[in-house]
Amino acid sequence: MSSLLVVDEVSKWFGDFQAVNNVSFDVKRGEILGFLGPNGAGKSTTLKMITTYFAPSSGNIFVNGYSIYEDPEKVRESIGYLPEQTALYPELKVIEQLNFAAGVRGLSGVAKKVAIEEAVEACSLQEVVNKLCGVLSKGYKQRVGLAQAIIGKPDLLILDEPTSGLDPLQIIQIRDLIKKLAESRALVLSTHILQEVNAVCTKVVIINRGRIVFSGLLNELKSPLEETFVKVVVKEEGDVC
Repeated sequence: MSSLLVVDEVSKWFGDFQAVNNVSFDVKRGEILGFLGPNGAGKSTTLKMITTYFAPSSGNIFVNGYSIYEDPEKVRESIGYLPEQTALYPELKVIEQLNFAAGVRGLSGVAKKVAIEEAVEACSLQEVVNKLCGVLSKGYKQRVGLAQAIIGKPDLLILDEPTSGLDPLQIIQIRDLIKKLAESRALVLSTHILQEVNAVCTKVVIINRGRIVFSGLLNELKSPLEETFVKVVVKEEGDVC
């Protein structure tokens, strides 16, 4: 199976500062790539290059076989993006927000109506479609953001810290939704939390100071980590250790 996303030796400079240094990875349909690293590691810069917000200083990126240089419109059509700060208009109802997002995607008529209905069902938004976005809980706002991202059935979903700021129940719900959405797409999940990657991802890329320090399947990551951990058992007072 060919890769739906290919990041090929990409670097990004901002003046004298190199934010991303020769990064390469790929994602196939049905895979969830965990893009892991500390804050400031270069994750968001890489995502912005994939979505054509930034142009790389060197290297190339292909989405669905389209180059970000030669076919940027086709690349954008193939991507659904959930930024870390969910972009919603607080004065709009959920259905109005999704109607706007579908219009931006170029949908109209029956196709637009069907796309919105499918997004509402996929993200379980039936109970809040007529509520204002501004009064929703953080969990529901994330769901609306995901619904916006999947309208038009893009082949690649990019999620930047999708569970940031959520309570434990909301985190579980969003993780389950992410797994469901990845069944027919390729998905990149950016996070700085290893537990997040362990819960939902099939493969992982770890970036630090702009460089990839690990790339592989999740079970390949676990083995070396497990070997370095020391198991500590805390016993009640009076027990013999």
